[in-house]
Amino acid sequence: MDFLWHSVSEQEKEEIKNQAKGIMDNFSKKLSSVKEKIPEPLIEREEFEREEGEGNEPDFDFRKRMFENAPNKNNDFILTEKKKW
Repeated sequence: MDFLWHSVSEQEKEEIKNQAKGIMDNFSKKLSSVKEKIPEPLIEREEFEREEGEGNEPDFDFRKRMFENAPNKNNDFILTEKKKW
């Protein structure tokens, strides 16, 4: 398959630049006219923060159970898959 390459002249570059600027300017004007609609909260509560307390006793067996359940581990680390984008 043969590709034909077209070299862009300085005049064409300037035209492209001006077109791109026009598109961006128009988009910017349209965007500035958009009014943001802030949704009202769905749930209203008298108390929306929890009160700090003494907390629970630590579960010292938790780490051991986590490592027992992990399919792939290496000493002190649980090995997991990394998401590929």
